[in-house]
Amino acid sequence: MCHNISMNKLIISDPKIMGGESVIKGTRVPISLILDLLRDGYSSEAIHNLYPQLSTGKINSVIDEIHFLINSDNFRSNCYAA
Repeated sequence: MCHNISMNKLIISDPKIMGGESVIKGTRVPISLILDLLRDGYSSEAIHNLYPQLSTGKINSVIDEIHFLINSDNFRSNCYAA
């Protein structure tokens, strides 16, 4: 099982919110949705237009946190151990 290490703790998972799905803190916006939008070519500004409660700064910070998490030694050693 992977353990979340968070630099700013913008990404949270709480069983009481969206059934424990990872969301942006203070919202019900799933991280998976943000990743899907980014994959589909949406900019931070376009995501903000869809979800005005998320500032572009917060969206960019979430992207930075995702980058940090997937590049952490904890993620690599626990999620991809051979």
